[in-house]
Amino acid sequence: MIPFSPPRIDDRTIAAVNEALRSGWITTGPRTKEFEKRLAAYCGVPRVIALNSWTNAAELALRWYGIGPGDEVIVPAYTYCATANIVMHVGAKPVMVDVLDDFTIDPEAVRAAMNPRTKCIIPVDIGGLPARVAEVMKVAEESCAWFSPTVNLRVGGSNPQMKLGRALVLSDAAHSFGARIGGMPVGSQADITGFSFHAVKNLTTAEGGALAFNLPEPFHADELYGWFNTMSLHGQSKDALAKTAPGAWRYDVAGAGWKCNMTDIQAAIGLVELERYDADTIPRRKAICQRYDAAFHGDPRFLTPLLKDDRREGSYHLYMLRIADATEEQRDAIIAAIAKREVSVNVHFIPMPLLSFYRNQGYRIQEYPNALKQYSREISLPVYYDLTDEQVDTVITAVKAAVQEVLG
Repeated sequence: MIPFSPPRIDDRTIAAVNEALRSGWITTGPRTKEFEKRLAAYCGVPRVIALNSWTNAAELALRWYGIGPGDEVIVPAYTYCATANIVMHVGAKPVMVDVLDDFTIDPEAVRAAMNPRTKCIIPVDIGGLPARVAEVMKVAEESCAWFSPTVNLRVGGSNPQMKLGRALVLSDAAHSFGARIGGMPVGSQADITGFSFHAVKNLTTAEGGALAFNLPEPFHADELYGWFNTMSLHGQSKDALAKTAPGAWRYDVAGAGWKCNMTDIQAAIGLVELERYDADTIPRRKAICQRYDAAFHGDPRFLTPLLKDDRREGSYHLYMLRIADATEEQRDAIIAAIAKREVSVNVHFIPMPLLSFYRNQGYRIQEYPNALKQYSREISLPVYYDLTDEQVDTVITAVKAAVQEVLG
């Protein structure tokens, strides 16, 4: 059976984890701090903080911005539920909008949904392809005239909503570490960009995430890093590494924070992955996607995904093939027929209005026709470093045979 997306674990990875274990630092320590520095350099931003998941990292960003009951956050209907779940966690309302044919959020739909209660916009990079972040930023900037800051804000410090004076743009780049916009790495476009290093991601730390800070003046990256570092450790003013300095045991608690720090075991994996990312990981994933493109492009039965255009190049995280004339039921039958041929595929994603929780909140898929249209015919094919060309060809053969079996 060809699996869908196993992580890359080799002798280098195992040796790095073993070294971390033997070092005595298994929580946040020198490897985590080094990983953060290298991530910041890679993304071209002043500071990055590494945390335990995209979800907790992005939720912490909402909390920092003072988002809560009565506020609205614009999200695409076509994304994993975590994008909206974090909005629910802080008591705000997710406002869903439709997507474009490339699966990313429609900036004009964002514009139509903006109002004085809009405190944040979360564009989502799908399959590795960046959303149109510059257009979303422009929409946010044009909201300055009627932006209404929330009165009840985060614990301590100055008012970030008053400083920014508009909706925060928090980019969900869980799929797109290493993607490019205008030749620049993702991370340097939105106000804050959240990455995921989950086991199935291009760059993994087993579980993990990070935030890249790119806020304008008068925000200071070091101050932002300090707040997030403190609040990711229950509000404690010193992390474990800082407390190792001679006589530095004493600490304070600045607020009722959370617990979402990254460990050095995770960072050890991330440092290995980051070192070989551009030279090794991305080229192999790109070659796999190009091999799929060569097989499916031009065949009228298939719609191949957008991997690159004049401004954006994705990270080749997923190959999101669509069956041109298939219904949702036929798509599901094709997936079953592919499985019979011992190939694992997936679907990214079930639009949130189809999920029982959000459907019961009153969201209706009929209001997001393009999200439904793209979802109903989408099949994600295997893409991972150790997938061989011969296995790629096996996947191609299985997909074409399955489509022929179901659609004739």
